[in-house]
Amino acid sequence: MRRILLILAVMVVGSLGVVTAATASNEAAPRTTPSILAPSATVAYAPAAGATEVDPRSPVTVTVQDGTFDTVTLTNADGEPVAGALNADRTSWSTSEPLGYGSSYTWSGTATGGDGAAVPLEGSFTTVAPTDTVRGILNIDGRTVGIAAPIEIQFDAHVEDRAAVERNLSVTTSVPVEGAWGWLPDENGGSRVHWRPKEYWPAYTTVTVQANLYGVPYGGGAYGVADLSTTFEIGRAQIVKADVTTHRMIVMRDGQQVADYPASYGLATDPNRNTRSGIHVVTEKFTDKRMVSERYDYDVVSKWSVRISNNGEFIHANPASVDAQGNSNVTHGCINLSTENAKAYYDTALYGDPVEVTGTPIALSAQDGDIWDWTLSWEQWQTLSAL
Repeated sequence: MRRILLILAVMVVGSLGVVTAATASNEAAPRTTPSILAPSATVAYAPAAGATEVDPRSPVTVTVQDGTFDTVTLTNADGEPVAGALNADRTSWSTSEPLGYGSSYTWSGTATGGDGAAVPLEGSFTTVAPTDTVRGILNIDGRTVGIAAPIEIQFDAHVEDRAAVERNLSVTTSVPVEGAWGWLPDENGGSRVHWRPKEYWPAYTTVTVQANLYGVPYGGGAYGVADLSTTFEIGRAQIVKADVTTHRMIVMRDGQQVADYPASYGLATDPNRNTRSGIHVVTEKFTDKRMVSERYDYDVVSKWSVRISNNGEFIHANPASVDAQGNSNVTHGCINLSTENAKAYYDTALYGDPVEVTGTPIALSAQDGDIWDWTLSWEQWQTLSAL
């Protein structure tokens, strides 16, 4: 009986061993991983859909994750497409042109995700709507100019946020030139900003001006109308040396004297007739210029007239003062030359040439008009920057 029970016990233990082994074998077997679905495409917009007051200069983009774009179109309120392009892997699209003011733009197109499902592009945004727009005009349009020519931008309205404008202005030169922007008092109904080099321009320099003003907030709800740019050349270094005490007018070109003309300057005994001392700048030339003064009761046409300030100062021919030229100053403030000498000088004068007048008791100033940039020291000029 005991022997039979022992045999049964061994059989039971053996069976348990088989069960245990089978269980262990089942746990070690690899499990089947459930299949994972491929992701859907996710589209992101910049600016966000529904955005308002969007800067029209800012790049507009749409990107996709876990997919690629099939087509992308951004249209304005008139249904016209905005220029733009996809990147190489078709995961991003960006505009390549600025947007308009106060306009609505709408997305369309599709992106396909890894799951094969198409996701539509949709939504819209609007750009900022100015209460006013301000236009700027550059003074130099590609011509060759003299070594004292300032770069001028004249605006047709007041600019409140001058720093915002100035941050978007740049000047590059073919040789290193130190200079700075300076804001002068408003003129002709609008603000104006000049760029002046620290010293006269180096002769034969190439200058490029870029004013990225479209979309720039000028303050008070006003914005810039358009970008401006120009490239121009600085010509030979011609300087007029006009010392009134000598009754002569000397012309220097590239460091060499090329002319010495007898001249008559403003009558010293009348402060209203003094030729102003300081660096004048040639701005205009006239073969014939009518000159009128109610105070001094004259109305004449002067030949070969070169304007050097906006207060009525010219270098011009005056046959009536030939006897005084070279020995006394009798004019109403202009620099008088003979007809022959005035024509010779006229033919050489460029916009931006400096005329350095010395020896008079009254200095050229802001009251004398447009270009008085060179009456300020470099340190004084730098204080006119808005930055």
